[in-house]
Amino acid sequence: MKRGDLYRVRKPTGDPRQFRVFVIVSRQTVVEARFPTFVCAPVYTRGEGLTTQVPVGPEDGLKHSSWIACDDLKSILKSALTDYVGSLSPSKIKELNHALAIALDLFF
Repeated sequence: MKRGDLYRVRKPTGDPRQFRVFVIVSRQTVVEARFPTFVCAPVYTRGEGLTTQVPVGPEDGLKHSSWIACDDLKSILKSALTDYVGSLSPSKIKELNHALAIALDLFF
């Protein structure tokens, strides 16, 4: 398991869909530690082209073109991340980092 991995999660809390794909956005030291949860961003099939959304698709292991929503971060139990979908490329992780910085207003 590593930062940038995508997993299908069954019935995430408050989500009307039966499954939702999430990408792990917690830093790698947290992923490697014994924490029971990770910070994850949901993947939606629709996006508005916002700077806080990252386009992903079949090249990342998904069936369809989709968007990572960095404005909608969730805490997901590690035990719920069992259905591996794919992994983001280093360049896509850079896009993710930029979108997260915008979503969290981390520019100095």
